[in-house]
Amino acid sequence: MTYIAAAHGLPDILAPGLQVVFCGLNPGVDAAVAGHHFLGRGNRFWPVLHLAGFTPHLLAPQDDASVLAFGLGLTAAVGRPTSRADQVGADEFAQAAAGLRDKLAVTQPRWIAFLGKAAYAAMTGKRQLEWGEQAERFGGVRVWILPNPSGLNRGYSKERLVDAYAELKRALG
Repeated sequence: MTYIAAAHGLPDILAPGLQVVFCGLNPGVDAAVAGHHFLGRGNRFWPVLHLAGFTPHLLAPQDDASVLAFGLGLTAAVGRPTSRADQVGADEFAQAAAGLRDKLAVTQPRWIAFLGKAAYAAMTGKRQLEWGEQAERFGGVRVWILPNPSGLNRGYSKERLVDAYAELKRALG
């Protein structure tokens, strides 16, 4: 059974037993209005997901629900849409932790991949985080931290993002 629930206009795309749930920081305003994940014109999520081997072809934001067919899910740490992710405070991420843990308890994916360090840091109280697999589980689920694919994340080229995401893909076995 598929679990798709609205979170301030942007639905979670989840189902039981997924390989990976990709957890964005929060929806952009345009994405929330359209009802589709990673809609921003500078967002590199969809091409990176494909080039890293998670999907056999490039998906468009409007096809976001089709990720379920590939064992993938989508959610956001905080449901409130903003123009920029840095408009979400650490306290808001911390307050959202219980709700995210509840989603994971219901769907029980193999991994949750946080897109950026901010949400996971605020939700766990950890200050020093490395990219990649984390030692602790979150909501009983293995954790991987990936660089945020936003076009505003200039510290990561598309090629470096693909390499980071492909590392998670390889860990899936």
